[in-house]
Amino acid sequence: MTRTVDAVEAEHAYDVVVLGAGPVGENVVDRVRAAGLSAAIVESELLGGECSYWACMPSKALLRPALARSDARKVAGLRESVYGPLDAMEVLAHRDSVVGHWKDDGQVDWLDSIDVRVFRGHGRFVGPRRLEVAGPEGERHLLTARHAVAVCTGTRAVLPELPGLPGAHPWTSREATSSDRVPERLIVVGGGVVGVEMATAWQALGAKVTMLVRGGGLLPRMEDFVGEHVAEALATRGVDVRTRADVTAVVRDGGTGPVTVVLEGGDHVEGDEVLFATGRAPRTDDIGLEKVGLTPGSWLDVDDSLRVTGSDWLYAVGDVNHRALLTHQGKYQARIAGAAIAARARGDASLDTGRWGAHAATADHAAVPQVVFSDPEAAAVGLGLAQAERAGYRVRAVDLDMRQVAGAGLYAQGYRGHARIVVDLDREVLLGATFVGPGIGELLHSATVAIAGEVPIARLWHAVPSYPTLSEAWLRLLEAYRG
Repeated sequence: MTRTVDAVEAEHAYDVVVLGAGPVGENVVDRVRAAGLSAAIVESELLGGECSYWACMPSKALLRPALARSDARKVAGLRESVYGPLDAMEVLAHRDSVVGHWKDDGQVDWLDSIDVRVFRGHGRFVGPRRLEVAGPEGERHLLTARHAVAVCTGTRAVLPELPGLPGAHPWTSREATSSDRVPERLIVVGGGVVGVEMATAWQALGAKVTMLVRGGGLLPRMEDFVGEHVAEALATRGVDVRTRADVTAVVRDGGTGPVTVVLEGGDHVEGDEVLFATGRAPRTDDIGLEKVGLTPGSWLDVDDSLRVTGSDWLYAVGDVNHRALLTHQGKYQARIAGAAIAARARGDASLDTGRWGAHAATADHAAVPQVVFSDPEAAAVGLGLAQAERAGYRVRAVDLDMRQVAGAGLYAQGYRGHARIVVDLDREVLLGATFVGPGIGELLHSATVAIAGEVPIARLWHAVPSYPTLSEAWLRLLEAYRG
């Protein structure tokens, strides 16, 4: 029996109130309940949030068949069996199953099982530690938090201000991951993670894709060689990747039918749908921040325990604090924040907010991992070479052509990939690692462990990779570093 409240209840007090029931908010309430605190969670959409229904899960369900087919086509004796098209409708049906057909019954049951009260509706601050929830049937509830409120409202897609864009009904990441049909022609504006992954998925499903990238390359937050590998592979598969392409207007008569994207200089591209993957903004514009002395629509600055600067009760966890806009990083922050909230509620004198302490999200600065499920995959953790140099470290980059690894040739004929580690020369520990190539995402956690653990190079030398696997890249990189 769900504990979602009904219309007759009005005022409620809990130790902790969480605003936003995505993976981040769910992890906060999980941690504070495990510590014995009472908790309520407020959500205006589906419990499980953006990641579960419109981002991580549906996008990877769309991408997995594309990547599996691509890998199979590089295996002798198998490639001939997989040269046909993907069954697009089966892929879309599987995607629908993965997201639970956009129903959140399972999340409701889980929150009920840990005794967390669910308030359906839009939550707004009405004062310190106090929120009002406007429910879907017009009911209103006043919630008071004895110890803490955690804002976990995440982000929304940002659309640029362009002539004709509002009436053109463009796709954002939500439409791109939930569409029930494959457009014949898809225009993707943006060369970041969402743009690259959705170009990969929809091209594999049969769309003719054109990418319009304002900058000089794809995936600009990663090392330059990553974007070069991915752009080359997309082009090989028939994606028209155009860099230095500034969009000036969008035309779609009547808001239906073909869409035309106009570029600076007068050139234009026609398609059946256009996806704008051009950034995110915090969902803080309508949650009453002005009632607690903060600016509506702003990112929320926090310390390493995820407590909002200048407050002793307000926390901002996940994308909304702009530290690392990744689901797994937000869940990590939630575990840290939940522990910190519980420790402060107990008056625990052993609160550890120092570097790598139990109540400090140090990884947000030093060891943020990310995998881009493009074809080839891209993965990075920690600092890139330029980032490390700007931060003042004395560093050395060590590069490896993945074709030097025996396991790469077994993984795929004609394997192409690249790896780089960035070494702090003063301490001889890793500051960063970046990989690009088929199946490369599974190498990332070993790099994350090495960086978060600040494992000395001399000790990593004794971590022997199995032969013949892609992980032997570590041996080759260390050999190159040691000479």
